[in-house]
This record gives sequence, C-alpha cells and structure tokens, in this order.
Amino acid sequence: MIYDAVLAPLDPRGAVLGDEVYAVLGEAILDGRLPAGARLRDVELAEMLGVSRTPVREALQRLARSGLVEVSANRWTRVSTPDESVFAETHEFVIHLMGNAMRMALARCSDQRLRELLAFTDELIEASTADDHARIMRVSVGFFMAVTDATDNRVLQTVLKEAEFALRRNMHGWRPHVRDPGERTDMYRVFRHAVAARDGDRAERILRLQHGYG
Repeated sequence: MIYDAVLAPLDPRGAVLGDEVYAVLGEAILDGRLPAGARLRDVELAEMLGVSRTPVREALQRLARSGLVEVSANRWTRVSTPDESVFAETHEFVIHLMGNAMRMALARCSDQRLRELLAFTDELIEASTADDHARIMRVSVGFFMAVTDATDNRVLQTVLKEAEFALRRNMHGWRPHVRDPGERTDMYRVFRHAVAARDGDRAERILRLQHGYG
C-alpha cells in the first residue's frame, strides 16, 4: 500500500466529518503524502482515519470533481497526475475572479475586516521587499481567502471552497510576474493604498497589472 501510515486518525472536534475527511485527503495530495498515481481504497483510508467508509467515499467524489482524483469505474480510484498545461488558465481565472471579489469586499466589508485585509497587504510588502517568492505566494493565498470571506457572498465562497485544492495544486511553482523586487514592492504599496481607500476599481487594476493582465 503506497500510503501506509501517512494519515492519522481524525478527531473532528465538532466539524462536519465529510468536510474533515475531504480536507485531510486534499492536503495529503497537495503535500505529497498521497503522491500522483497512488491507489485510494476507501476501506483502507477509513481504517487509517478511524471513520466509516461513507465520509471517505464522499470526500473522494468531491476530490474527483476537483480533478485531484481520477476514477475508473469498478477498476480503481487514484490520485491524478498534475496537468501542467492548465497552469496559465488557472492563474488567469484566479486573478480575474479575485479582482471582482476585491470590488465586492471593499464595497461592503466592515472596518475590522478592512484592517485584516490591510494586515495581509503589509505582509505582502514585507515578503516582496525580501524577494521571498514562497512567502508572497503563501500570504497571497491567505489574503484572497480573507477577501472571499469579506465579500459575504455565499455562492462565491462555496465555489472557491470546492475549488481550493485544485487551484492550489495548479498554482504550484508560481513565480511573481514582476521580477524586480523594487518595482513589485512599489506596486504592492499602491495596492495597499487602494485597499485602504476602499477603491475597488483601482485595486482590481493594480492586481491585474501585478500579474500580467493589465
């Protein structure tokens, strides 16, 4: 069994069990504990996680819809191999979607939520100044998740929740479009001013410029 001893029993602590199993399996695929090609047997996964087969089956179905798992009926279920050809399409989708989300969030979020978003932009400025690409990516993911929450749009939140693992996997290896640290950091500072002013139009324009879609 390829994935012997990679998953610990769950302690959901009140979480919806199906969501918890989905999250654990999705993270295991992203971090390589469940590598591409690994066979996924619901009985064995259920035993490792200390749950019944039902939430495991539900999680595998959701992961299959996201493209992280592939199924051949009555033959096998396995971790799919990442498709590098969809990297550019995923990037384009994320940037345009997040531009619209920024407009929604800045128009309606509370002052507290706005302060939280500004804290993320401050971290982005620090990471860009240090030319730390991995940190830029990590903070960007947190920032866009916070933006999604700040939209208070349940449809958008649901869509992104289901797509999160696929988007993260397809964005693996991302590098900033603006390579010069000084130029990139200046753009993040201008972006911060737009967020602070709740100027959704300007924030969206800068976001697209930062990522080559201006």
